[in-house]
Amino acid sequence: MSIDLDELLERVNDEHSFIGFIEALGSDFAAQRVFEEATPSSPYCPGALGWENGSVDTFLDAAAAWATASSKSSPPSAPDTNVWQRCASILLAGKFYE
Repeated sequence: MSIDLDELLERVNDEHSFIGFIEALGSDFAAQRVFEEATPSSPYCPGALGWENGSVDTFLDAAAAWATASSKSSPPSAPDTNVWQRCASILLAGKFYE
């Protein structure tokens, strides 16, 4: 069973819930590795659970690229009211952003 990371993301509002989100993100990645060992996905598609980035360096590069791109699309006068959720969103983007 897959973890609903989007649902967890909506509940991130403090350090404790952020840490729980990180744990769930790690579990999601580990579950994908198990699925991929049993039935590998095409190298041209995301993995079974949607992971595009399978190494720490590509994951962090994608997260940083998404953070930069998404901050450019937000008006500068609209600061993030929930910094914990913004950080969790950046990490989640490392899963799928290319």
